[in-house]
Amino acid sequence: MIKLLLAGFLLVALTDVSCQELNCKVTINADQIPTTDRGVFKDMERGIANFMNTRKWSTDSYKNYEKINCGIFVNISRMPSIGAFVASAQITVARPVYNTNYETVLLNFADREWEFEYIESQPLEYNDNAYINNLTSMLAYYAYIIIGMDSDSFTEKGGDPFFQKALTVVNNAQASNRPGWQSIGANRNRYNLIENINNPQMVELRKNTYKYHRLALDTFDKTPEESRQIILSVLKNIRTVWQIYPNAIFVITFFDSKANELVNVFSEGSLNVRREAYDILTAVDPKRNIYQKIIATN
Repeated sequence: MIKLLLAGFLLVALTDVSCQELNCKVTINADQIPTTDRGVFKDMERGIANFMNTRKWSTDSYKNYEKINCGIFVNISRMPSIGAFVASAQITVARPVYNTNYETVLLNFADREWEFEYIESQPLEYNDNAYINNLTSMLAYYAYIIIGMDSDSFTEKGGDPFFQKALTVVNNAQASNRPGWQSIGANRNRYNLIENINNPQMVELRKNTYKYHRLALDTFDKTPEESRQIILSVLKNIRTVWQIYPNAIFVITFFDSKANELVNVFSEGSLNVRREAYDILTAVDPKRNIYQKIIATN
């Protein structure tokens, strides 16, 4: 009996250690599609979630509580033919901040070029070494981006192997001529995001992910002023990259993810630091008016 209990505990422990990396919530919005057969969209939701959450994307060991919280919201706008869909997608990633109940957004990316095929109840097939279909390539790409962003936030450039895999997905998919995989066309696409991430001249943006999260946010509750200084240095690095690449999607995505959080960070503390942060934010990210709150706070 004791041996059986020990074996059971060992099995649970092994299962806990080797579980998959992602806790991905998938939402499909197909309100614009005039069809009475709504079952395919629920099946699609389940199929995509299973693909993301049950596949092992790395050789790393994750416990259940270490899974990466992320989301994919797919807004289907057209169904040109049975089983073919045109959509946009919002991809989000969050990670907990140490010693708090707060989750910080690592990535909030709008992909406006989702075109894919989906047949109800048909298995989703994927191979890292070849392009099989557009849906699984897009999902695999974002799985690697998600894990890469999370890894970068804990270790400086810790996401390297995952971003290389995302780049491989892009290279494999380019021959398909499907939108989002090429350098031409829209700036906000999958190709340009991974190009920015792997661009040696933008390496400071990668290092910023670690500085911002591990060195600043994770210690903010104990040393808020020092953490603000670190985040201010992150903003200065971003400004330097922005001056060279004013339309870099990696820079734009940073502010899409962090704008509200930055307002909260700099709404308190030294007035000089707040003003300096405000000046950088309104120069680099001028389209948002929320930064006014930084200097409006007493």
